[in-house]
Amino acid sequence: MQNRQWWSGAVIYQVYPRSFFDSDGDGIGDLPGVTAKLDYIASLGVDAIWLSPFFRSPMRDFGYDVADHGAVDPVFGTIGDVDRLLARAHALGLKVIIDLVCGHTSDEHGWFQASRASRVGAHADWYGWANA
Repeated sequence: MQNRQWWSGAVIYQVYPRSFFDSDGDGIGDLPGVTAKLDYIASLGVDAIWLSPFFRSPMRDFGYDVADHGAVDPVFGTIGDVDRLLARAHALGLKVIIDLVCGHTSDEHGWFQASRASRVGAHADWYGWANA
């Protein structure tokens, strides 16, 4: 049992922050809302939570079109809210999986902008381009 991967047989509770719990009454779920419900989630006996993307996004694909992997979208909160969520989850013995979307980005992402700017630049081959 010592060598067993923690996720083998784990119960993982998926959370889509946008529709999970709205802590500030603006009609959109947010990270403080997730944090507020972690005691309930932990009481279900789960081992981990899996958070859907909360990174800065134009929200044309509801957060899966990431514009900046290093920034929290203001609709969901702040990096401080992420820190508080992680601290509370870990205090409750919950692991946290963050859905990090790296296979595609928003057209507003810096990588996309750099790739579109030059077919010979450092990011030129990070996206597939075809002549029309």
